[in-house]
Amino acid sequence: MLWLYRLLFPIAVLVLAPRYLLRMRRRGGYAENFGERFGRVSRLPPKRAGVKRVWMQAVSVGEMLAIEPILRALHADGGIEVYLTTTTSTGYRLARERYPDLVIGIGYFPLDWLPFSRRAWAAIRPDLAILTEGERWPEHLASAERAGVRTLCINARLSDRSYRRLLAWRSAAGPVLGRIGRLLAGSQSDAARFLELGFPPGRLEVSGNIKLDVTIPPLADPERDRLVRALGLRPGLVVLGSSTWPGEEAALVESLRRLRDSGIAVSLLLVPRHAERRDEIAGLLSRSGFSWHLRTNGAAKPESIDVAVADTTGELRQLTQLADVVFVGKSLPPHTEGQTPVEAAALHRPILFGPGMGNFRQIAPQLVAAGAARIVADPAALTPALQSLLESPAERSVMAGRAAAWHKANQGAVARTLDVIRADLVAVTG
Repeated sequence: MLWLYRLLFPIAVLVLAPRYLLRMRRRGGYAENFGERFGRVSRLPPKRAGVKRVWMQAVSVGEMLAIEPILRALHADGGIEVYLTTTTSTGYRLARERYPDLVIGIGYFPLDWLPFSRRAWAAIRPDLAILTEGERWPEHLASAERAGVRTLCINARLSDRSYRRLLAWRSAAGPVLGRIGRLLAGSQSDAARFLELGFPPGRLEVSGNIKLDVTIPPLADPERDRLVRALGLRPGLVVLGSSTWPGEEAALVESLRRLRDSGIAVSLLLVPRHAERRDEIAGLLSRSGFSWHLRTNGAAKPESIDVAVADTTGELRQLTQLADVVFVGKSLPPHTEGQTPVEAAALHRPILFGPGMGNFRQIAPQLVAAGAARIVADPAALTPALQSLLESPAERSVMAGRAAAWHKANQGAVARTLDVIRADLVAVTG
């Protein structure tokens, strides 16, 4: 089936290119090193005797943040060097900011077509290729097989949509999955799905979700105060809309209106999942009657803003620490996949999300069962859920404590993942 993939891939690229180029233009930052997408790898240092080279691919911001402890541990080991690639401009920018001292190079993952993949492989020459989460590229895996290089999928998961697609195309999915040397599933349910699709059980382990091992440095009081002043938030409580998607900002703004009408001193902090939606959100807020401010416009006048919009990248962990209640986005209808609630739990915040948490189909129910999170069925249910928590400091405190306990009980995936990576590298000869 690989020959058919190679035949259809350039046709698919031509058909889809206008849409993706428009998205790239809106998000910005894609022009830099664009040639890397065609396998033109920026110059890397020569391979050194006794040093094993790892090519690690992490698609975007969430994966980039999750692999930080792994990168730090491999760097500290000595005798291991990592070339790191990503797919999005936001992931690329974050990697350049955080990891330049931990890796030998940072680049864009090449388009998964034979000429581009072959060119990149010839330049990188890894001893181990690591893919994170949902990354399973047929040509990339075939290139690894051709080069005799081990492949490892870490934190592997299957979204509901991917699972349905692979089930429908099981005959094509099987050979692709079969090229993966070893797979570390993020959960038992993900492992069951891979097994149902025919992945060899002897090459599959459940390592747990490395995102649950996140450790976030707390903001010192002076830092917190400076951030609150810069955002211009009014005195009182803060509701955070975390990684929101279209429709959810409007629901949160309407909740803010009703909460204010009920006498609650509360402000709204919005962190949209895609910063390029700032104009759309600005239009909504201009019609709302609330005072509002975009973070990219600089510091706001202190204590003057009803709705602050953090149209930036890489600040969510800091901003979550300002929140009294966190609503997790991409979860209210019609959205079905959900954004991560892990950082909010790790920071001991009471959590709300809608019913659409498909990408976190194990984590979301666990948080609810632990008493750390609550489900709001639709936008109409958002206001009463927020009001209940904002009016009860004791209720918020109980949920925060339960979030902390859940987070502590679910750590350890990074250590298990590192054990496998090191074992695979020990097995590499030469």
